[in-house]
Amino acid sequence: SRRRHTRFKCDWSSDVCSSDLLVIACPCALGLATPATLMVGTGLAAQRGILVRDAQALETLRTVRTVAFDKTGTLTEGRPQLLLCRSRQGTEADDQRVLQWAAALQAGSEHPLARAVNATAAAEGAKVPPARDVQAVPGRGVEGWVDSERIRLCSSRWLQELQDSDVAITPPSDSLQRAAESARQEGCSLAWMVAGQERGPGGSLRVEGLLTFGDTIKPSARAGVAALRALGVRCVMISGDHAQAAQVMARQVGIDEVHAEVLPADKAQVVLELKQSMSAGQHVAMVGDGVNDAPALAAADVGLAMAGDQGGTDVAMETAGLTLMRGDVGLVAEALALSGAVHSKLRQNLFWAFAYNVVGVPLAALGHLSPMVAGAAMALSSVSVVSNALLLKRWRAVNS
Repeated sequence: SRRRHTRFKCDWSSDVCSSDLLVIACPCALGLATPATLMVGTGLAAQRGILVRDAQALETLRTVRTVAFDKTGTLTEGRPQLLLCRSRQGTEADDQRVLQWAAALQAGSEHPLARAVNATAAAEGAKVPPARDVQAVPGRGVEGWVDSERIRLCSSRWLQELQDSDVAITPPSDSLQRAAESARQEGCSLAWMVAGQERGPGGSLRVEGLLTFGDTIKPSARAGVAALRALGVRCVMISGDHAQAAQVMARQVGIDEVHAEVLPADKAQVVLELKQSMSAGQHVAMVGDGVNDAPALAAADVGLAMAGDQGGTDVAMETAGLTLMRGDVGLVAEALALSGAVHSKLRQNLFWAFAYNVVGVPLAALGHLSPMVAGAAMALSSVSVVSNALLLKRWRAVNS
């Protein structure tokens, strides 16, 4: 009888030990550590105006050491105004004709510069003639036929390409060149109007006029860039505008590195070059708002689409991992800081999830824990992880 009792007692003790191990080793806390933290983090980001579409992007953001900005609509308000419309002849009638031709080419376009031209034409009551065969040339301008003339509204880059070709072209007048130089020094964008045909008998081109546009820097741009630089982040501007205007704008917001006259298709290549220049474990983020920025947003390690008052394009927001719902450049630095806070909280939760098992499993294996104590420890580990994740709600940005 004693031998049977002893055997029964040992079996019972072994069952208790096994149940202790099963209970204390339950991976509930480990399974809750990451999703609970990310859920609180994405909710907190949404409250701050940062929409997280990809949780991995929020995690990667903490390792970003270079942020590339688009200029128009991201660092500026994206509402340029037509400051000057001047013809080669310089007369009021010829200036009005240049405005009418420009408005004819830009009718129906949603480009910010096109809206500025159309708004000025409407305000001045200009009679806009119909245009035909209008075609946009990405990164260069727009062309079409107006009043039996082939008209181009060119960027400085496109004008230079025409001048470097074999086509005979009448250069801008001295007055137009002086006006262009003055506009460049003020950081304005330029558009040249070129008329004529390069083909056919006697084919030639002539620079008919100049349009200059000015945009306003966002009030948050300088402070937002300064906040990033305080975090040790390198700030870069990528713009399709001419170099002098881009440099002027960059200096005003505190950016030293500028890539200007970049075609929309080449923005992604610039981002890839920035990524290649980074050390291991460091990443590049791109901030933009337009269709032209979508390839660069996709090429970056983390893409941030700027929505704001003007409304970022759907393509940009679908491509980016995060969307800034306000046109506040300071949200970029805030997103980086929040990413660091989420990562720190995530590491804390993983520590506590493992700590309970590191302490409890050996005790259970030695038979020093009852099933009731093991169950309480397991429940407490889950409560600790969730409670610690909820403490993330107390996080506040430094400038808030």
